[in-house]
Amino acid sequence: VRFANGRLRRPDSMRFTVYRNRDTAHPRKRHRRILVSETERLCYVGHNFGSEVLKCSSLCRYFIGVLDKSSGEMEVYNAEIFNMQPLLSGQLLCLCMLRGEHCEPRMEAQQGVWRAGVTHRVSLLKCSLVCLWCPDVYFCLMQMDLCIEAFGTSKQKRALSSRRMNAVGSDVVSTAVTKAAANVIDAKGVTALMQDIAQDDVQNISAFLPPCHEDADRPEHVYKFEDILSPAEYEALQVPAATLANVTAEEMVKRAEERRHCSFVLEELKFLPTDERNRDHKARCLWFLDTLIKFSHLKVIKKKHPMGPECPHIISRKLMKNFSSLTYNNGSIQNLISASMKAKIAAYVIALALHINNFQTDLTVLQNDMKLPESRVLDIAKALRLRVSKAKGVPGLENDQNHKLGTLSLPLPTEKAPEGQRKRRKIN
Repeated sequence: VRFANGRLRRPDSMRFTVYRNRDTAHPRKRHRRILVSETERLCYVGHNFGSEVLKCSSLCRYFIGVLDKSSGEMEVYNAEIFNMQPLLSGQLLCLCMLRGEHCEPRMEAQQGVWRAGVTHRVSLLKCSLVCLWCPDVYFCLMQMDLCIEAFGTSKQKRALSSRRMNAVGSDVVSTAVTKAAANVIDAKGVTALMQDIAQDDVQNISAFLPPCHEDADRPEHVYKFEDILSPAEYEALQVPAATLANVTAEEMVKRAEERRHCSFVLEELKFLPTDERNRDHKARCLWFLDTLIKFSHLKVIKKKHPMGPECPHIISRKLMKNFSSLTYNNGSIQNLISASMKAKIAAYVIALALHINNFQTDLTVLQNDMKLPESRVLDIAKALRLRVSKAKGVPGLENDQNHKLGTLSLPLPTEKAPEGQRKRRKIN
């Protein structure tokens, strides 16, 4: 044998145990051996199969000669070299598998037959904590908990204590939740619970939609404009929207070339009303819709004013509060545009576009501007209770022949609970 981590001080005191595979009929397994030894500090294991075997063992033959000093004759025997590796934390060696058996941990494991050998504090990974699951069968190493208790730093000990408290707390919570769930099932029954789950799914979808007034007598009252933009927010848009209200034809061409606005806004700017009041109202709506779409393209918000200094403070606060979610990353709190928040932004963009276009809007143009899949936009439109139909888009735009048109009309279509995931189309 040779030891991977150095030489032994007292090799004569070592005792070795050899295990062979019981499957003697198999041409490979019948030659497999595992060699196990133990010192006061560490347990070692070596084997003649697997990835950790010395590469030279398959290219050479080894022999041991035993010399008889009285006669001067030597007897030669075949030999193998085993590279003995110390058992480190996280390794598991089951000798039953070598014998072709299957062994379950017996009751001796619960008594905690532990033996520990610790080298020094600097190299905690070389601590050997050996658990005898079943005699001469399982050699298992504990986790580093006992090492941390004895030699860990204050920070490591606090983390260990916190993890153990959380583990106990999770067990208690799991038991309580299981018991409460069983009581609810016994009280209400499975059918009633399935109906409640379907209703909860509908409410979860509605949480990301603008408030819907189903009893409205006019389309403009289904999704009220005040629920999208409050009077104070609408008033704050007067200054930034003035540039859109007073845009000229030459500026329109320049803005389109520079892609300063989305396609929906650029198209609607061509049809601004001549009446000053209506022109100002539409310009404010278009400016806010364009800002919402630009905000949806962000992923992690790192700036205090992500939409620039020209964005009013009340609008910037509305975007951060209503259309972003807080996340904890690298010791700091950040605002993130998650997938659910992106769907919420899309719902408000569609609702605002309905107010701009007399409650009928091109969903395909909004889909391309927000860079969302068509199925996602159609799901949001159906959740908004819109009637979706096919229409021909504006010439020059992408896919101008296959556009989806969303219309808000009364009476509203009946709301259906989601029936599960959409079937995926097979791609050949």
